[in-house]
Amino acid sequence: MSQDVTETGEETLELQQLPLDAWHRARGGRMVPFAGYEMPVQYEGIMAEHLWTRDHAGLFDVSHMGQLLFSGPGVDAELETLLPGDIKGLGEGRMRYSLLLAENGGIHDDLMVTRLPAGTGFETEAGDFYMVVNGACKWDDIGVFRELLPDEVGISHLDEQALLALQGPEAVIALERVVPGVAALVFMTAAAFEWQGNPLWVSRSGYTGEDGFEISLPGEAAEAFAEALCAQPEVKPIGLGARDSLRLEAGLPLYGHDLDLETTPVAADLGFALSKRRREEGGFPGHARIMAEREGAAIVKRVGLIVEGRQPVREGAAVVDAEGTEVGKVTSGGFAPSVQKPIAMAYVPVALAAPGTRITLAQRGKVHHAEVAAMPFVSHRYVRKGS
Repeated sequence: MSQDVTETGEETLELQQLPLDAWHRARGGRMVPFAGYEMPVQYEGIMAEHLWTRDHAGLFDVSHMGQLLFSGPGVDAELETLLPGDIKGLGEGRMRYSLLLAENGGIHDDLMVTRLPAGTGFETEAGDFYMVVNGACKWDDIGVFRELLPDEVGISHLDEQALLALQGPEAVIALERVVPGVAALVFMTAAAFEWQGNPLWVSRSGYTGEDGFEISLPGEAAEAFAEALCAQPEVKPIGLGARDSLRLEAGLPLYGHDLDLETTPVAADLGFALSKRRREEGGFPGHARIMAEREGAAIVKRVGLIVEGRQPVREGAAVVDAEGTEVGKVTSGGFAPSVQKPIAMAYVPVALAAPGTRITLAQRGKVHHAEVAAMPFVSHRYVRKGS
């Protein structure tokens, strides 16, 4: 990534372009800076795009995210020195949500990791791992992995690959027409496919709470593939704005907002990412602190809030006590199109974390009242084995 120097002498990073940059602009995408890239925030409008995805299928360009390959002898055991999930127990074509942890138990990043079978279209062997990390911190993540994993572990950054997410209840209908066979996948599984001679790595996953898929493919094939998907009547392109409101309704945290280096998995209510074997064996960063918090030492917890009235509260709003003293903070917030109410996520003292608890918020001189609500705000509709 190149750098420019402003008139004040400050260096600014030049924004990178996605493989689909011209395609987004031609379709009316309003481009904004995000994670070092120019990305479409909306096409027709956030509300319309959000509801279309909930009812039909939305196509998201998430090529800004980092796609990494890990290889070498004992690579699963080495990854377990940094991730708290059961990586050794992952079967081929199976994927898992996990966390890259810091020594203090805080979170460098949240990510998806998959054990690869043979014949993926990548230059890999069976037993290697494919990982998707957040775009805003992918370079930091790569630095952490290179520093802390032994030299015998190979790390490749697939920076020539595009990554598209097709999300919504009709995603499977549309994608099956274009790539026959994908309907056989279930939630958190992945397999290799081919489209017009191009290798595809397809997982049944996503970050909207809906059924859907993520498709990794060569960057030079991305435009033609996106055209093929949007030629299906169920599919429209969707921007960052609706992606954010969809994941908020689904109760899914966003790194850099709801998660950071000062936040532990327990405080973030991500205990499911700590597998039983790993909790008992340890061997990952911050194990002692994280286990102590699981036993009742946690001070704060991420919760969902339903805000009274129609005015949403935004990131940064303070959670205050009866005396007006700040005791917590909102980390994500907005109007929820599917719920038709303002909702938010916040970190509050554990004593205030039970659903039904009344919460007072303060932002820009205004006081808002809210109630702690169970998440997700909108039920997940993943297609699991046997469902």
